[in-house]
Amino acid sequence: MGWLADEVGLERCAANHVALTPLSHLARAADVFPGRVALVYGQTRRSYAQYHARVSRLASALAAHGVRPGDVVATLLPNIPAQAEAHFGVPACGAVINTINTRLDPDTIAYIFDHGGAAVLLCDTALLPLAEAAIDLQAGPPPHIIEVVDAEAGFAPTGRFQTYEDLLDQGDPAAPWHMPADEWESIALNYTSGTTGRPKGVVCHHRGAYLLTMGTVVSWGMAMHPVYLTIVPLFHCNGWGHTWMMPLVGGTLVCCRDVTARAIYAALADHGVTHFGGAPIVLNTLINAPADHRRAFDQIVQVFTAGAPPAPSTLAAIEPLGFVVKQVYGLTETYGHITECLWDVQWDALPQSERAAIKARTGVVQPMAGEAVVLDDKMQAVPRDGITLGEIMIRGNTVMKGYYKNPTATADAFAGGWFHSGDIAFQHPDGYIKITDRAKDIIISGGENVSSVEVESTLMHHPAVSLCAVVAKPDDMWGEVPCAFVELKDGVEVTEAVLIAFVRSQLAGFKTPKKVIFGELPKTATGKIQKFELRTRAKLL
Repeated sequence: MGWLADEVGLERCAANHVALTPLSHLARAADVFPGRVALVYGQTRRSYAQYHARVSRLASALAAHGVRPGDVVATLLPNIPAQAEAHFGVPACGAVINTINTRLDPDTIAYIFDHGGAAVLLCDTALLPLAEAAIDLQAGPPPHIIEVVDAEAGFAPTGRFQTYEDLLDQGDPAAPWHMPADEWESIALNYTSGTTGRPKGVVCHHRGAYLLTMGTVVSWGMAMHPVYLTIVPLFHCNGWGHTWMMPLVGGTLVCCRDVTARAIYAALADHGVTHFGGAPIVLNTLINAPADHRRAFDQIVQVFTAGAPPAPSTLAAIEPLGFVVKQVYGLTETYGHITECLWDVQWDALPQSERAAIKARTGVVQPMAGEAVVLDDKMQAVPRDGITLGEIMIRGNTVMKGYYKNPTATADAFAGGWFHSGDIAFQHPDGYIKITDRAKDIIISGGENVSSVEVESTLMHHPAVSLCAVVAKPDDMWGEVPCAFVELKDGVEVTEAVLIAFVRSQLAGFKTPKKVIFGELPKTATGKIQKFELRTRAKLL
């Protein structure tokens, strides 16, 4: 059993067993780095001592308002300081933070309020109409609204709700925190996108959140005192855990309310940003930004990209601008990233196009994540031949506790002792995983499997294409055929026939789009293309 023959008297106790929690990072940082800048937003600068004091005020004020350990506190907030403070302050009173996607419709938000049972809602002034519309649709008791007034963005209080700053004024900056007695206690409740029905509530624990932060520092090769720009919304997998992580390394969190090329380049130049995360669409935004939106910067910026496999052409174009990009992969159910395309220096000598293709791989498991493998439908590992397809399955300490109030979905997700990702992939001989598609996105045309990712990657090599997505379109002869939706670069024109011929010159005929639709693609707040909407459009063509 792995025990010594005689361990009498060797037991867990207060001296040798303390629950792991990312709350410990900020508690330590306030002691070790009290004067360092912890947070920047517009003209706002807060030291770690000030950050910690505000978190303590928030935690104690929430407790004074009746929030108890295990209660849910929701947020409808952009990436502003209050959202970062809530990530520590809500669990510091023992509650569970539920960050809600600000782009959801009122009906879905009403469902989340009811399903999660939020007692309190921290809501940005601009999002109050959305919150109130959702509350009007609720079946159960509504959350108590606290208005977060973003003065840096020019907002003023509405006068209809208690403000966040008034709430903090009622708190105690020296109040003790409610630290978890068990590291498997819940820290966050995150809802999936719900593209095939009602969203599911993913329950995350303190242990997983802590380990995610530690592993990310290793994977990113972070030195002390990085400057991180919050492009990834904090409502998306809690910002991939980066806000919890920054105090660990005494870093500075630069809040970004509106993600635009102008705002990103300004942060790089003005604040010396060294790291950020974002979907491939963010990279394309920087690549295609007009000259008057750009600012010069001296540092090399480290970037995690995720949400969809980046096209090699995107990776090839972004790095000469001063960015080093690493693809990571994960899901809400895994707290965010759990694999990385770990770079091998032997690849430095390859031609640029080959290096970009390697960087587009999904990669290998990150050190904190346990196992990520590709299994077939019999739960057996697929050959590492770069061809045989299977499903990515994961198990480890950064896998969710399960779906809230949904034991059936939880059991299905954990069938066979693995978390089933729903992502189809193969493994290269060196073990590197490469996603080919979501299971639901595979196009079966005349009995042949077509990877939408492969067709998209080919389209992205055309100089006129800024962004694209490929989905199945029903077809009387073939069952379904590829249909491409394309955003063109500003000021550039190209015809449907030209793009179809371009793909046909590089891929088999059955993989070639039979229809190309031009226009802006629907996207989530994290920059992921909403393929379910495109599939609906394609059915009507």
